[in-house]
Amino acid sequence: MSNNKRNIPHYSEQGQYPDSYYAASTNPKPERPALQEDIQAEICIVGCGFSGLSTGIHLTEAGHNVIMLEGAQIGWGASGRNGGQIVNGLNASLQKIERAYGRDTADYVGGVVMRGGDIIRRFVADYDINCDLKKLNFFAALTNKHMEELKETHELWKRHGIETRELIGKDEVKQYINTDAYVGGMLDYSGGHIHPLNLALGEADAVEKNGGKIYENTLVVDIEYHDDHVLVITEFGSVKCDKAVICGNAYLNKVIPKLTDRVMPVSTQIIATEPLGDLADELIPSDLCVEDIRYILDYYRLSADKRMLFGGGTVYGGTDPADIEGKIRPNMEKIFPVLKDVKTEFAWSGNFALSFSRVPQMGKLHERVFFAHGYSGHGVTGTHLFGQILANAINGDTSEFDRFAQIPWIPFPGGRALRVPYSVVGSWWYGFKDKFGI
Repeated sequence: MSNNKRNIPHYSEQGQYPDSYYAASTNPKPERPALQEDIQAEICIVGCGFSGLSTGIHLTEAGHNVIMLEGAQIGWGASGRNGGQIVNGLNASLQKIERAYGRDTADYVGGVVMRGGDIIRRFVADYDINCDLKKLNFFAALTNKHMEELKETHELWKRHGIETRELIGKDEVKQYINTDAYVGGMLDYSGGHIHPLNLALGEADAVEKNGGKIYENTLVVDIEYHDDHVLVITEFGSVKCDKAVICGNAYLNKVIPKLTDRVMPVSTQIIATEPLGDLADELIPSDLCVEDIRYILDYYRLSADKRMLFGGGTVYGGTDPADIEGKIRPNMEKIFPVLKDVKTEFAWSGNFALSFSRVPQMGKLHERVFFAHGYSGHGVTGTHLFGQILANAINGDTSEFDRFAQIPWIPFPGGRALRVPYSVVGSWWYGFKDKFGI
């Protein structure tokens, strides 16, 4: 066995979940072993977040022999820490995609991005996953300029045959959200929200029900490419496989420098209040999830036990702020002043992988090695879609894979050394525009 060829530091310490509301309310999970021997498989998937799990389910449903490796625990990264919102679309709007890559690419993306939410609902139904699945999300406008942007977006989605969205004026907002902060917004009836960690755990169970095998706390330290196989090397074992799929995203951990340099880790933060009881129904009577459309946005929703889960903020480079509550709570109180004296019981942070174009990336590192990453903060649905596309490509249908793989990768200006300061300056400028409605 080739063992520990590179000195790769472990990104997750002991692999324990962060002290989040999600970790405190998980469904029971089995103990899964670490890989400590040399084994063989048809397909090895690196990373047990949503991308890897969606790929694993689709492949095992098709009868493939699949091994999955997770450096910490199932959903330890962004998949188990995020806002839990089923938001249709990518971080980059269809308008931006059309300007950057042409109308043909925008038309193609507009035709497939709705599938991610449908895949989630299918998994939940087919595998009886208990993850507090709820309906409806809302894009909130804080200014008249935001509202004009939403009108443009609404028309563009309609052009792609998507009729699930409805514009809402200021007078109608309080039917859905009891705040004076918004001048209007847009409902998406095909959106929704979930307990993301419990979704990930349920999807892992689904992989195993279909015959797949998952190893947790198994750090990948290197990958060797050979003409007739791939060797995925871990700390204490290895997997010899016909094909490999790399789904490490923000926590790939320098194993593959070519991928590490393509994206930048960015942290975002969430707080969870104490249960609000009847007040929760007064604040969000529709029980939908909300995100505004600023560059540095707020996003929030109610949990199943009626806590306010409120997130936002960004730290480029992926470090955690010293005071998460101090950073996020003022934003929550601007939207809901009545929550000023409500206790915060959980505060956590986590990284997502940001691509410069805000468009996820998919491709091959080798004829036998596929990858997908860079969902840029809108990964709940995108990961599930990309998992399906990756599985289809391995099954021989590369039509959708090729379309995404051909979208040019745009590097961060100045390369890896300048990607953080460049993004900080950009963030400051867009934050300035958000603040003053420019």
